[in-house]
Amino acid sequence: MADAHETDKNIEIWKIKKLIKGLESARGNGTSMISLIMPPRDQVSRVTKMLGDEYGTASNIKSRVNRQSVLGAITSAQQRLKLYNKVPTNGLVLYTGTIVTEDGKEKKVTIDFEPFKPINASLYLCDNKFHTEALNELLESDDKFGFIVMDGNGTLFGTLSGNTREVLHKFTVDLPKKHGRGGQSALRFARLRMEKRHNYVRKTAELATQFFINPQTSQPNVSGLILAGSADFKTELSQSDMFDPRLQSKILNVVDVSYGGENGFNQAIELSSEILSNVKFIQEKRLIGKYFEEISQDTGKYVFGVEDTLKVLEMGAVEILIVWENLDISRYVLKNSVTNEIVIKHLNRDQEADQNNFRDQETNGELEVQEKLSLLEWFANEYKRFGCTLEFVTNKSQEGSQFCRGFGGIGGILRYQLDVRAYDDLSDDGEVNEDSE
Repeated sequence: MADAHETDKNIEIWKIKKLIKGLESARGNGTSMISLIMPPRDQVSRVTKMLGDEYGTASNIKSRVNRQSVLGAITSAQQRLKLYNKVPTNGLVLYTGTIVTEDGKEKKVTIDFEPFKPINASLYLCDNKFHTEALNELLESDDKFGFIVMDGNGTLFGTLSGNTREVLHKFTVDLPKKHGRGGQSALRFARLRMEKRHNYVRKTAELATQFFINPQTSQPNVSGLILAGSADFKTELSQSDMFDPRLQSKILNVVDVSYGGENGFNQAIELSSEILSNVKFIQEKRLIGKYFEEISQDTGKYVFGVEDTLKVLEMGAVEILIVWENLDISRYVLKNSVTNEIVIKHLNRDQEADQNNFRDQETNGELEVQEKLSLLEWFANEYKRFGCTLEFVTNKSQEGSQFCRGFGGIGGILRYQLDVRAYDDLSDDGEVNEDSE
């Protein structure tokens, strides 16, 4: 059940990403595009009154075209708000306005939805573009983990949230080695050496407080902390009195890594994967790793490529459907103008530009577009019908990048062994009828 919830959440996140992308690229004439975000516990009546006041103010805009489009957008927002008698549990996001499409035509757009988790922002803006900055907080994974990679050459502070890793700060240090220099007493040299090490640990502890404690709330801003390094410094730091006790309670793991700096950071993420197993980055690496394992062992329980994957999906054999989140393929439902047959095609950008794909070779009939939908969106809406789990992956990890480049960004792990090639000799008509059911 938790998995199903997680999958739904991932799909919601993907939908919000897609929406943000679309909204960010939209542009309008004048300041006729309204971005309105209402947090939970806000009052619809307050916003309605505010829009009424704005309407009065906008009536004084000198430019006639701009005035009309702003008044039109405010009216659309008021009409849409009438559908809500109270703000939904997680708040309400509303975008409305007249946008200019690629071919220069004007088009009215109104989008309203309740986010999948509470949005703690209040926003009302009229501009020539939609403001989506506040939606980005919906995309952030709730879990953010801090990393301190500390060795004799320096320290790196970083965070890992979802599949995004970020280096906050790094500094190098020059510590004296153990052997003395001529003319110094061994004791004095050892004392100086210990003092420098002590100062290094203190500096790291102070910076850790600076980066991982939120000054407003005086609470850690990370869900957990991983200490890594090749020498004994990490253990010294974790047991030191100088290390903030608020952070001490957040230490999840202390790991040995072979390198310092960024390489050590990557290695620390790998070694802590058990503990961070709910972080998207690790999940993604594991999932694609499992997929590659099926291929390397030639178990026959894998499929890749658009047509093969869809064929196996229709049979209900796919257990986990893996799709790149930026897969640029559209699903066309086409009607043959001669035979009135319904044909389904999956085309990428280049194939869309080729008119031969919209003509039937045998009857020379034109294929009229009945419906066009992004394949990703179709998967998001239909995956439950095939009884599989849908996983979106990025190309940020090494495995993800390999999956997107080498396997076309779409594939699946099957429930049982299946030779996809054996089904290639099925007639196309049989497939089309299956698809069009």
